[in-house]
Amino acid sequence: MIRVLLADDEAMIRSALATLLRLEDDIDVVAECADGTEAVAEAQRVMPDVCLLDLEMPGLDGVGVAERLRGQGTRCVIVTRHARPGVLRRALAAGVAGFLPKSRGADEVAMVIRRVAAGERYVDPEIAADALTDARCPLTQRERDVLHAGRRGETNTQIARALHLAAGTVRNHVSSALGKLHVETRQQAVIIAEERGWI
Repeated sequence: MIRVLLADDEAMIRSALATLLRLEDDIDVVAECADGTEAVAEAQRVMPDVCLLDLEMPGLDGVGVAERLRGQGTRCVIVTRHARPGVLRRALAAGVAGFLPKSRGADEVAMVIRRVAAGERYVDPEIAADALTDARCPLTQRERDVLHAGRRGETNTQIARALHLAAGTVRNHVSSALGKLHVETRQQAVIIAEERGWI
């Protein structure tokens, strides 16, 4: 049996998918979680073969869960409504073994779980094609750090403190990022950077 942990903050989707997967002869859903923090704790407790993780969950997203579980021996599959190429790159860098949109049927999800449990990787072909044509990140690593540190509305002073920089240096990095992304506010830059998986 392939032991699966399922994490999705939408209860109806989570329970429906768990029910469908339990109909498979070789898949056992051993845990259902409503958020990323719970998924990490449960995965460390029940040690599933595969974690099927929604990308967008409160607190810790699916990629964040995969990063925390890296090295545990559990393989992670991300499912998402918003399959942006930058997010795919971030997921693969975190060691995610599978990536597919929520529009796929339960039979295809089961097939991906089997492949990933067997040691293979799976990326939805349409998402992979989009990732190959998506523009590369124009931001420097420090600009990405500054946007990441300020993604919840922190002030320049708070960002500077967190990154051990001068407030003026933070202001310069923000200004440069705004120019490169052709936006007027730091929040707009954060949204673009998050959507494209750059931070």
